[in-house]
Amino acid sequence: MGSGNLGGPTVEERNAKIASEPTGDFFYGRRYYVEKTRFWGYVRQPRQPWSRAKLVMMQEDRKHTPDRLSENGPPGQRYAFDNNYEYRLRGSFTGKEAYDPNSNQFLPVFMLTGYELLDRQPGWLFRPDDRYDRMRITMTPR
Repeated sequence: MGSGNLGGPTVEERNAKIASEPTGDFFYGRRYYVEKTRFWGYVRQPRQPWSRAKLVMMQEDRKHTPDRLSENGPPGQRYAFDNNYEYRLRGSFTGKEAYDPNSNQFLPVFMLTGYELLDRQPGWLFRPDDRYDRMRITMTPR
């Protein structure tokens, strides 16, 4: 893959940040948008590495995701404007799975009840050489 295109901290800085995270009744989430897919992004428990995060489908019965906007809106005001933003998420895994036909995956469902934006530019997700491509899935735990 070569060098990444997301920037961000060193591995040591990322590990130290995760190790010192507050814990509680919430999760950390990273929005991951790929054209034509319907998954939301990755969700993990506090102090767990991103390599243990799960790619999820969001159930929005109680709360809409922050990017619940038109897919054809103006730049910065459309669906997935928040790609790679990091959030503190409230909610829980439902124990169910949903099928995303465009990525051909059965994914866990997360019932969202609230969120708080933590970082608009957190950098790489799994490794410093992560490369984002909005047309295909390039970032998976490894």
